[in-house]
Amino acid sequence: MSSLHKEKRLLDITGAGDPGSLRTIREEEQNRLGAILSSSPVIELVEDLNELHDSLILRALKLAEIEMARLGHGAPPVPYAYLLFGSGGRREQTFSSDQDSSLIYLDPQNEADALTFENYFQTLAQITVGYLVDIGYPPCEGNVIASNPDWCMSISAWERKLDSWFEEPNWENVRYLLIVADGRLVGGDEDLGARWNARFYRDFLGSPVIARRMMENTLRHKVLVGVFGQLLTERYGELAGTLDIKYGAYIPMVNVFRLMAVHAGIKETSTIGRIRELEKAEILSSEEAKEAAEAFELFLLLRLMAVTKDENGQWAGTGVIHASKLKGEWKVPLKKALKLGRKLQRQVEREMRYRFGGR
Repeated sequence: MSSLHKEKRLLDITGAGDPGSLRTIREEEQNRLGAILSSSPVIELVEDLNELHDSLILRALKLAEIEMARLGHGAPPVPYAYLLFGSGGRREQTFSSDQDSSLIYLDPQNEADALTFENYFQTLAQITVGYLVDIGYPPCEGNVIASNPDWCMSISAWERKLDSWFEEPNWENVRYLLIVADGRLVGGDEDLGARWNARFYRDFLGSPVIARRMMENTLRHKVLVGVFGQLLTERYGELAGTLDIKYGAYIPMVNVFRLMAVHAGIKETSTIGRIRELEKAEILSSEEAKEAAEAFELFLLLRLMAVTKDENGQWAGTGVIHASKLKGEWKVPLKKALKLGRKLQRQVEREMRYRFGGR
């Protein structure tokens, strides 16, 4: 996309005065990007799409601040940070991604401030999430969202929560740690975001139990390729003949490189970025990084294609694509990419068991 178009789009977004206007901009831009999906380099298109999402979220946050002032709550009483998780944190949102977020604010100095800050920021988060729903971003089904008080807290409360997850590494807490490993600041105070991020990485490498549990969670989604290299499609029901691109290709690759990056102390959150940083750290060879990036780009493309419009013209993600819709020239690269994904899962499992023990 030309720089002039980007500048105009950003001006349109920053000048929008309500969620309805932002929704119109989003729909127009996504229709434009959808029309050039098959003819554009997928990484460039994904970057463009995620720049759009970030700009819309930032404007929704600003509109929420304006609404708070209009309601008599004033400006934010202290600095705060708004973080994205999931595909938003990884800069890999599609045309239909939902909201996974949290809000962190500076610590209060006394009990009166504590109540004031809590009321202000929980209300701000609720308004922001509501605006984003209006723009077309549904809330996270798992309730990992800033409007949930469990994900809207002071920085000290957040640090205690992170510590508690590390201290009690049950399945659910490890799942949360994997979620926050993709956390990325999208708006607000950079220092708060950096402090939160530093807490996550502080004791990570010294916890073999966490390492084993993360490996078990990471490997639970298997790559959809058979022992003879055949594509494993759904056999029964209304999804018969389809490939689960999200959970059978994309997520396994996301999980592998998240685990590798986190254990190397790499703080990059996008999967392509993690592959590049792993190559720089000489954990991946140049050839391995090239193969992994090519495989992941194909998964990104197919994931974008596994999105349709519903009867109201709204984008809806299915995560699956019918095998009959795969272009002939994609089938061999897809099988190769899936075999690589399976190989990487086995390699990571061996390395983690060697380093941290377990069955």
